[in-house]
Amino acid sequence: MIINLSKIKTEALLLLCKDIITSYENIEDENFEIDDEIKIYIKDTSKDVLKELKRVTKESDYYLENKNSYTISAILQAYNFLNLELSKEFKEGTQFNPSMLYISLLSMWFKELGKESKSKEYIYFLLYPYSLTYDKLLLNIKDEKFKVLNIKMIDIAERIILKYDKYTLK
Repeated sequence: MIINLSKIKTEALLLLCKDIITSYENIEDENFEIDDEIKIYIKDTSKDVLKELKRVTKESDYYLENKNSYTISAILQAYNFLNLELSKEFKEGTQFNPSMLYISLLSMWFKELGKESKSKEYIYFLLYPYSLTYDKLLLNIKDEKFKVLNIKMIDIAERIILKYDKYTLK
């Protein structure tokens, strides 16, 4: 059976980003002073990206119920790789910005590495204006600690995606 490794890895990444958004969508970080405009932007962006992620992926139950399928098994294996790499980066209690993290993961995969650049099903992620989000979460932030945290998210995403790009299924 011939499988498209890039598509499998892309779907696993999209599932991870969907899980990041849904896990943190109702949690507000009170440790930073963030303008209401930025908070609204983050919430709206996450809502839009989540809507598209749900469109191009299946429900989580589908993957678990069909884990014996070779393709689904490969997607879950790639997902677990990403999840393990994130766990290594974030020890218990470590602060992070889920919004900047998932945007940086997607940006690195689709824009920097050009993955799935000819795939129409991922056109949203290929054309997404990641730079606008970077500007909002880096240039328009007054809280220096939050800005530093966002830069850290970009660095972590870059490390993880570069490892992920080299990752092969077993």
